[in-house]
Amino acid sequence: MNFSRSEDPLHGITLEKILTDLVDHYGWEEFAKHIKLNCFSTDPSVKSSLKFLRRTPWARDKVEKLYLKVFRGP
Repeated sequence: MNFSRSEDPLHGITLEKILTDLVDHYGWEEFAKHIKLNCFSTDPSVKSSLKFLRRTPWARDKVEKLYLKVFRGP
């Protein structure tokens, strides 16, 4: 059998897990300094941030890149 592996380093990791892990690592205040978005600095919540990130591909891309930098090395 030939099983192909996804080349995507985020394969199988949900956006909610990515966001939760980053917030657990930094806290909202520090996280908002790394990625300057109102949804992270003004009354932040996982639910509202996920809603924004799912509709805003460029913002999601920034979050995913930070996740890879922090948790997957350089």
